[in-house]
Amino acid sequence: MQYRRFGRTNWNVSEIGYGMWGLAGWTGSDKQEVDQSLARSIELGCTFFDTAWGYGAGKSEQILGDVIKQHPGKRLYAATKIPPKNFKWPSKPEYTLEECFPASHIIEYTEKSLKNLNVDSIDLQQFHVWEDGWANHDEWKNAIEKLKREGKVKYFGISVNRWEPDNVLNTLQTGLIDAVQVIYNIFDQAPEDNLFPLCRKLDIGVIARVPFDEGTLTGMLTKDTVFPKDDWRSTYFVPENLHASVDHADALKPLIPAGMTMAEMALRFILCNDDVHTIIPGMRKVRNVEANIGTSDGKRLEESLRLKLKNHRWDRTPTEWSQ
Repeated sequence: MQYRRFGRTNWNVSEIGYGMWGLAGWTGSDKQEVDQSLARSIELGCTFFDTAWGYGAGKSEQILGDVIKQHPGKRLYAATKIPPKNFKWPSKPEYTLEECFPASHIIEYTEKSLKNLNVDSIDLQQFHVWEDGWANHDEWKNAIEKLKREGKVKYFGISVNRWEPDNVLNTLQTGLIDAVQVIYNIFDQAPEDNLFPLCRKLDIGVIARVPFDEGTLTGMLTKDTVFPKDDWRSTYFVPENLHASVDHADALKPLIPAGMTMAEMALRFILCNDDVHTIIPGMRKVRNVEANIGTSDGKRLEESLRLKLKNHRWDRTPTEWSQ
């Protein structure tokens, strides 16, 4: 495993982190397998774990809390998120700060996360949605400064809405945000335009989420793929999205090097970008942990391939199903 400096936190975090949404909100989760996967990731050098209260109403946080307790000698970084008060993902420009993150709510859910994680201080607490129009409101600033002052949170971050990487730029200029979590992959390259250069300038940590485009970039989906009704992906991969996503993934297949999977190529594309400090694929099976972490070996994609992949940028705008 290779490690990267996580912005001004000065943490050295594993290039491949662990996205924990799928452990408490998607179908097909098996507790024993989840436990084995988490243990194997730590054995292989993973040190960064991203969860949220919204992942199973605290269940995923509790899983992470147990993992941290089981490895007292290891420095594992726990990142979680405060759900918006209206429990609507993503936020919309017309939502007010009071509807989503009043000070009392920020504090209440940080306390819940502390309890679920069973820690005295959260390494990274993030806002699970955001609107840049809230940048100059004092309420959220006062709340996070209070939590930092009390030692309950070390650093604060923002998880940026899907396909809206610029919807945080003014907020970052306040100097109060230490990390940004954003969708970045072969298709979603828009963070390179404005967000990454600003994070570089301000020394803000960058977490790349959804490296496989919710599964498209594994190359395993087809236009006939059906998800169970209680699986979040059933509402995301509506026919309009599924068919277009499969077409874009199929266009990549001729570029996959011999001996490499599309998923490996997708992770290695992100690892080519030094502006990204850690990637958080969802991993529920030991074989996926081993495959994903195996990409953090210091070897870069051939530059000619990276440039070809750059041409597969797919700019999308939020819709009712994009969540």
